[in-house]
Amino acid sequence: MHVESFIGNLGLWLGTLVRFIVETLNGLFGTITEAGSNFVDGMARALGMDTSIISIAVLIIGLLFLYNAVRAFIRASIIGGVIWLVLGLWLLSWIIS
Repeated sequence: MHVESFIGNLGLWLGTLVRFIVETLNGLFGTITEAGSNFVDGMARALGMDTSIISIAVLIIGLLFLYNAVRAFIRASIIGGVIWLVLGLWLLSWIIS
């Protein structure tokens, strides 16, 4: 009887510990997810664009094009810089209203 009681209590304590860890991680990841969602919603509202995955991907690609334009201008490559700049601005103007 003593052994069954001890094993039962040990299982109860272990189950309580596992439940606490799972609920804590769930709360932590839920907070991080909500913060990311609020960031994307705020950025989309400020830019006047949709919050879809495709819009976010196109925004990132457009910003990378502008980054390449700046790098090309720093290297004194005027033609390459103008091409990257036009492509980046065209892509960003497509999604931003």
